[in-house]
Amino acid sequence: MKFIGDKAFYKKVMAVTLPMIVQNGISNFVNLLDNIMVGQTGTEQMSGVSIANQVFFVYMLCIFGATSGAGIFGAQFYGKNDHEGVRHTFRFKLISGALLLVIGVSVIALFNETFIGLFLQGEAGASDPVATLRYGMDYSVIILYGLLPFTVASCYAGTLRECGETFNPMVASLLAVFVNLILNYLLIFGKFGFPELGVNGAAVATTISRYVECGYLVIWTARHKKRMPFIVGAFKSLHVPWKLAKDIIKKGTPLMINETLFSLGMTTMNQCYSIRGLAVVAAMNIMSVAANLFRVVFMSLGSAVAIIVGQLLGAGKMDEAKDSAYKLIAFSVFGGAVVGGLMVLFAPFFPELYNTTEEIRHLAMVLMMLLAIFQPLEAFCNAAYFTIRSGGKTIITFVFDSLALWVMSIPVAYFVGHYTGMDITWMFVIVNATKAVKIFIGVYLIKKGTWMHNIVNDK
Repeated sequence: MKFIGDKAFYKKVMAVTLPMIVQNGISNFVNLLDNIMVGQTGTEQMSGVSIANQVFFVYMLCIFGATSGAGIFGAQFYGKNDHEGVRHTFRFKLISGALLLVIGVSVIALFNETFIGLFLQGEAGASDPVATLRYGMDYSVIILYGLLPFTVASCYAGTLRECGETFNPMVASLLAVFVNLILNYLLIFGKFGFPELGVNGAAVATTISRYVECGYLVIWTARHKKRMPFIVGAFKSLHVPWKLAKDIIKKGTPLMINETLFSLGMTTMNQCYSIRGLAVVAAMNIMSVAANLFRVVFMSLGSAVAIIVGQLLGAGKMDEAKDSAYKLIAFSVFGGAVVGGLMVLFAPFFPELYNTTEEIRHLAMVLMMLLAIFQPLEAFCNAAYFTIRSGGKTIITFVFDSLALWVMSIPVAYFVGHYTGMDITWMFVIVNATKAVKIFIGVYLIKKGTWMHNIVNDK
């Protein structure tokens, strides 16, 4: 097994990965600035927005799961130069996205208050739970209007990436985050004659930015039909061949269930942490936003695995796909180690950017340092997940990802959170340590090689 590639290999990897790293890096950096701006208005506002975003996190991963199922086929269709196949997968994404949009908006509108209330059961400390709930509800009502453009943009951006076009999804995302950043400054604080809307201003800015991103992707794709032939005739009908639709549903349903259960699982773990009080909710928010800024490297490499390995499998190049997967996983783990080191270096400084208590700042710093230890582990699991998924083995992906989360990490988090008085830092370490089991599962699955499968050979 070769874990280190040559110069040509890494040049190819970086051509795919760098636009995503830039896109995700700037997006997370602006998200950090947004979070800081909301945090400047008060701890309750910051916590309310953080909790509300847990709800939308679930929806976003549901969309990711639904579109990724078709995306597995899309990448392999593109690998064999079947543009009609890519067109059908794009239509499937739009149809499934529309169904999830209706379900998501309905569920959030009806049950959002109950959901936010689940995070307000711990010790309040210096924070006001009633105010936190009010800010979270106000923010959510406005954000609902941005789910439509988010869903459409996800369908377009995913298909463009599957066709090897990673630059313009990056441009669309960067344009959106800068619009978001500027509008946040104007609307949260009421600058240059704009109304001072606080948390509501942050929601309005985010919603407008999603329409900007969606509009860019739709217009660019329509104007570049030669480069993106899948869009030609894509809207003449919503027809998707029934055999292909059944195959996508067969492969994609476990993936959508996986992403749904994973997002619900992460939200459940955060709720278990919140039992330790609103100070923990605020500290976890600061830690998560800062950590996401650093983790864009190996998270983007995971997406590169799906694109590069998926295209090789679709072209029938099995040995090259396996060799590339090993090298990409090793590169991801190295990236995770670098990320962990950077997180330790910057952990003392990030929390100081927030207008909150010294207790919350210190706790956020400690949690960030502890999370840094687990970054190589998370990088491996992320790359292994996308490797298994690239061959359409979505049931195995489900077992590796969500089932492991619900069987190992969540029971431990629930028991420690509800039935012990263990300090949040020790609780955090123990829960994250359970993920180490996934290393052994991942190594076994990757070496076994059953994930190497061409799923578009007879389509």
